[in-house]
Amino acid sequence: MPSGRLHRWKHPRQQHKDLYPPNPIPSVASTSNIRRLQRLQNRRFGLRQPAGHFRQFLEGLIIDERCYKRNQLHLPMDEKYWPLMPPLPSYGHGREHPGPRYGSLIHGQNLKDVVITGHNGTINGQGQTWWKKYRQKLLNHTRGPLVQIMWSSDILIYNVTLRDSPFWTLHPYDCKNITIRNVTILAPIFEAPNTDGIDPDSCEDMVIENCYISVGDDAIAIKSGWDQYGIAYGRPSVNILIRNLVVRSMVSAGVSIGSEMSGGVSNITVENLHVWNSRRAVRIKTAPGRGGYVRHITYRNLTFDNVRVGIVIKTDYNEHPDDGFDPKATPVLEDISYTSIHGEGVRVPVRIHGSQEIPIRNVTFRDMSVGITYKKKHIFQCAYVVGRVTGTIFPAPCENLDLYDEHEQLVKRSASQNVSDIDYDF
Repeated sequence: MPSGRLHRWKHPRQQHKDLYPPNPIPSVASTSNIRRLQRLQNRRFGLRQPAGHFRQFLEGLIIDERCYKRNQLHLPMDEKYWPLMPPLPSYGHGREHPGPRYGSLIHGQNLKDVVITGHNGTINGQGQTWWKKYRQKLLNHTRGPLVQIMWSSDILIYNVTLRDSPFWTLHPYDCKNITIRNVTILAPIFEAPNTDGIDPDSCEDMVIENCYISVGDDAIAIKSGWDQYGIAYGRPSVNILIRNLVVRSMVSAGVSIGSEMSGGVSNITVENLHVWNSRRAVRIKTAPGRGGYVRHITYRNLTFDNVRVGIVIKTDYNEHPDDGFDPKATPVLEDISYTSIHGEGVRVPVRIHGSQEIPIRNVTFRDMSVGITYKKKHIFQCAYVVGRVTGTIFPAPCENLDLYDEHEQLVKRSASQNVSDIDYDF
């Protein structure tokens, strides 16, 4: 086994230097290995799976040398061969265990002008062994994503299939100017724990478009840090456009915001989204202790096809990294709009569950018609929410919302914003 040169971690923010010590770890992007890959690329090979290849290899993108044999990608199934990385500074802990986390198959940081493409070829994370060991509680550290890019800018990922990640599939962390286009992400819809598709985390100016995602957790989950660590890191996810996607999640949701959103999430647009055969369609999830905010969120032209719950806002998602969180750090949820929402085979079209601690303000609905599977009274469910409905929608809205006609004239003012008709029994 050839040995690679050791690289030191770079520290994007001086105040978090203590979380990323300068001790070298076994990065496998050695100069000799990169040159070897470049020579292969010049011979029209490159690192590849059948039917695809990578066009470019950049120093700083880390591909484990131990996985590279004869121009093929071979993954060691024993976790002892995987390097350990410090926890993310905005999380403080590994997401599953305190302390460090396992490295990603493909990792890059402090990069500019990154392109990952595969001519529709496949990067297979072979996550089955990781999922089994996770369920059996045999892992001592948090599993690593399939692809993780940190503190980087001008990133293009397109025409590639990512499948069977050990953990989150594609995780851009504190990055700017990212485009993800024509990407397919796959994992079993059951018994593939935490295999989120794309998790933008404290990212700015991002487009995700023309993708198909069917995984064992959220297809997309927008994040920005966990409780007191995310508040201290203070880097929001902002200006993200998600459009022209077909997604499925039988375990979680099509597109989620949170629950780790302590740095804030704002200016998000989700449009032309088709969610099929899923547990939930679009969801915002948070809890006391998160802090931060979710605001200026636009959902437009959504289609729900055989979805258990269509629209969800949940404010009691109580998972915390440790006991150091501040329960009085309550998030702000406001300015959330839903326009042109359609579908069929939906059990509960809307469930917006605010609380006295975390009320939800300025929620708007317009042009909504969702075919339902249960003809029960309370299928448009609300609690501690203030907002409005413009025009006629189906099913009939909850009593918490003001009613306006198509000309934006007030028809009926709600006197029941704090009324709760949340029913989790169906």
